[in-house]
This record gives sequence, structure tokens and C-alpha cells, in this order.
Amino acid sequence: MPAVLFYSPNDSPTEWERRLRDFIPDLDMRVWPDIGDPNDIEFALVWKLPPGNYEKLQNLRCICSLGQGVDHIFTEAKLPPQVHIMRLVDPWMAQAMSEWILLQVLRFHRQVPEYEDLERQFKWKVLPPPETSECAVGILGLGELGRDAARKISALGFKVAGWSRTEKEVEGVECFYGEKQLEAFLNRTKILCCLLPLTPKTTGIINSKTISQLPRGSYIVNAGRGQHVVDTCLLRALDTGHLAGAALDVFNEEPLPSQHPYWAHPKVSVWPHVSAQSNADSAAEQVADAIGKVFSGRVPNNLVSREQQY
Repeated sequence: MPAVLFYSPNDSPTEWERRLRDFIPDLDMRVWPDIGDPNDIEFALVWKLPPGNYEKLQNLRCICSLGQGVDHIFTEAKLPPQVHIMRLVDPWMAQAMSEWILLQVLRFHRQVPEYEDLERQFKWKVLPPPETSECAVGILGLGELGRDAARKISALGFKVAGWSRTEKEVEGVECFYGEKQLEAFLNRTKILCCLLPLTPKTTGIINSKTISQLPRGSYIVNAGRGQHVVDTCLLRALDTGHLAGAALDVFNEEPLPSQHPYWAHPKVSVWPHVSAQSNADSAAEQVADAIGKVFSGRVPNNLVSREQQY
């Protein structure tokens, strides 16, 4: 049987091999860098494989991202042209992401930063109660994760809209699409949640121009990729008061350097890229299915477009 390459700094190869063997008992899994003969490898299950290694795998037929995003694969300069690229589509990850997004939305909506500040000052003060039906939440990106988050937030009574590059429909959600509708989407949004895939067209999408199109006193929640945000623009908007706060789970550099201004900024909540981690228990079956299809010459599910990079 051909071999599977595994690499991820954040995931247990032992746990993944154990769960995959429930479906493929004779699985030959090689954990990078101890891969043996590279010509044996036809399937790669990876998260941010060090650069320059894909081209060494002459018989590689499919790369599966250990996560929803595939941007880390497209950064490879010499990506083999014949190789399929797929991503995980895992309901467990969608649920986890929606929980994290909802946590941040409720935190800002229910004035948690303000009450925590009052607590630190030993002040007993009641703030005007927020009205959920008037709180406009905007979801940047209406893929699997964005749609799930939008539905769950809408179900709580928030006024939810979503924006995507192409036209989409989501029940209970006002949908905007394309460059021409981005400004209108931002104008109506009080809490902006980014769940976009990272592509050349979405890199730096949260910048001085787009932030200025949000109402004063808005919030940014980013669980997409750090490269969606221009850090200097976000910090400037927080310091001037145009933005009231930000919750960030992803960063331009990870781990976030200890000297980065986000750590000490009173309006920024820093999370260590944990909003939706991969889960071998829930995702192993679909990965095993993909491995079986690739090894038998068939095409796996959940392929991404090389042109669009998602």
C-alpha cells in the first residue's frame, strides 16, 4: 500500500494514526521528517509543511489540509501541478468556530469590556441595556464556517448580514457580494467578524479604508487569517476611538511576538489560534475516505480551486 505523510506542529500524529487505523487497518503513515522512501508517499495530511518538501514527493497525488484553510499550501513555490488539494469540512470544527464567534459577539454586545473596566475600578455602575434586534453583526465570508456562524447568531435575534465574493443566499441573513456591495455591508455593521479564506484578493482586506466604512464605535472579530488585517490600520483605529475593540485569534506572525502592541492594548483580546482546532475523532473518517479514493485512482471530496485558492 502507498504511504501517507503526516505533519502538523499542533496535532498529535499518534492520535491521528490511531483514529485513521479504525478505517484503514494497514495504514502506512510516515511522520515528517522520518518519511523513509519519499517515492512511497501518495497522500499528504499536513499543516504548514516546511517549504521545499512537496517537490521531493514525486508520486504525491493529494494534499489534505489539517484545517479549513489551505492558504499555507499555496505559499509553496514549487507546488506539484498534478496534485489534488483538499480541505477538511468538519461539522465539529464549524460548531467550534461558531461558538468562538458567538462568544466574541456576545462579549462586545453585552458590554463585557466596559463592565470589566468598572470592576477594576471598584465602581458599581449600570450601563444602558443593549438591544439585540438593533445590533448589526456582519460576517465576512459565507463559506461553510461563515454560514454556520451567521445562522447561529441570527437565531439569537441579532441583525445579521454576510458578504462574499460571489452571490449567495443564507436563510435569515441579508447577503451582500462583490466589491460594489462591500461598502454598504460595512456601513451597516457594528460587529465585523472575518471568516474569509486567505487569497491574494482578500489579503489586507481589513485596512484603513474598510475600517473607516464601519460606524464609529464598531468592533472587529478575526478568526480568518492574520494577513486579512493590516495591523497598523487596526491599531490606529482603536487608538483614535473609531473602533471600540477587537478580538483576534489569528495574526500575521504566529506565535504573536511578546513585544507586539496587541498584547498590552486595552481594547484587544488576544487568543492563540484556538477558535476551531482540527479533531481526529470527528474528521478521521472523511480523511480515510479521501485516502482510499486517492489510492484507488479516484477523486476525493472537498477539493479546492487552484485558481481561486479556496
